[in-house]
Amino acid sequence: MSRSFDRQRLPKICARTALALIALVLPSLAHADEARYFDVPKGDRPHDVAPGPDGTVWYTGQGAGVLGRLDPSNGQVERIPLGEGSKPHGVIVGPDGAAWVTDSGLNAIVRVDPGTKEVKSWPLPKERADANLNTAAFDGAGRIWFTGQNGIYGRLDPNTGDMAVWAAPRGRGPYGITGTPSGQIWFVSLAGSYLARPYLESGELDVIDPPKKGSGPRRVWSDSQGRLWVSEWNAGTLSVYDPKQRQWKSWPLPGEIPRAYSVYVDDRDKVWVTDFPANAILRFDPKTETFESFPSDRENANVRQMLGRPGEAWGAESGTDRLVVIRTAKAEN
Repeated sequence: MSRSFDRQRLPKICARTALALIALVLPSLAHADEARYFDVPKGDRPHDVAPGPDGTVWYTGQGAGVLGRLDPSNGQVERIPLGEGSKPHGVIVGPDGAAWVTDSGLNAIVRVDPGTKEVKSWPLPKERADANLNTAAFDGAGRIWFTGQNGIYGRLDPNTGDMAVWAAPRGRGPYGITGTPSGQIWFVSLAGSYLARPYLESGELDVIDPPKKGSGPRRVWSDSQGRLWVSEWNAGTLSVYDPKQRQWKSWPLPGEIPRAYSVYVDDRDKVWVTDFPANAILRFDPKTETFESFPSDRENANVRQMLGRPGEAWGAESGTDRLVVIRTAKAEN
């Protein structure tokens, strides 16, 4: 038995089909990851970046000796000079809401008040000159810990001004540092190739070697469970160390000659890592053990440290004088 075909119904059927397809596509577009770039003054060479609680974003202008502050709502940049000879490396936002800077040029820990713009410095002891300060993190007692690539790590109590600086094992190399949800501190050594946890009062260290000798741990970041995620520059791998289980696990970055520079764990425990040869920011999902790549739209971006806030992962393109943000999908689990 044949059926007659009503041509008058065709537009209605197509319209309903089209609307159904649009309904399926639009949510995915609305929730798609989005990368956006912000220019900073030429020659600033932004190194590290830290979103503030007021919506602005701090960055260290290593090439100009300034601390920059971007307003993403309008792209405006405010620059705060840190002092003659300044060469700021790392920046984080402290428990007090201020920007805290490790300044290798001044050989000092620097605090910038977000309201008054007042700059206050705590120089390292004279016997620790040229420490080549790298990055910092706060412990659970509100003290700031820091690393110096020329072979030191240290602790400053901002309330009393008391500072202690220790010689690192294996000499040169202390680099990235992180605080954990329990208030502990961990740091890594690039040249020394280890992960270390200082005892918060004595400063003594537990030193843990990664699975691969000479892997070159560059940065470290804690997830919500207190596991330590490590970017290994020499090996081109992303690794995680579980202090409770005392176990390591590693994943090679995609590509033929990867170099893992920064690492940052977001509020959903997704892991962000940058790869210089790939000129890209990568996102790693620990559940699926897969990488997703976000290449820069300019060559030689050289994204160093990353930080973020819920829904946003920020980095500084030191090679292009830009900041980059990847706004993550709202529907993502």
